[in-house]
Amino acid sequence: MKMVPKDFVTVTVDRPLGSRHPRYPDMVYPVNYGYVEGILGGDGEWQDAYVLGVEHPLDFFRGCVAAVIHRFNDEEDKWVVVPEEMRLTPEEIAEAVSFQEKYFHHEIIVIS
Repeated sequence: MKMVPKDFVTVTVDRPLGSRHPRYPDMVYPVNYGYVEGILGGDGEWQDAYVLGVEHPLDFFRGCVAAVIHRFNDEEDKWVVVPEEMRLTPEEIAEAVSFQEKYFHHEIIVIS
């Protein structure tokens, strides 16, 4: 797992809350999902990120990396970005992202 920034990151949300997955239209995003431009993920694309703690669709979000979802059977990790001062348990994160992460063997690493 690579290092994650301790300060704020900006997520460009390309799959807002309520949108459908581009390849799997039965999958609806219950959270905002996007990428952090300028930081490469394990797949050579921009780093993917879930935005938790915001209950409406977004275009962009500036927040803190609260956790990393390390996938054992995929080439990239996912970041969990939240509003400043928000803290989530691994169980809360797992519940929020289970719509997609249930397909992967993973661990949730909370950033203190």
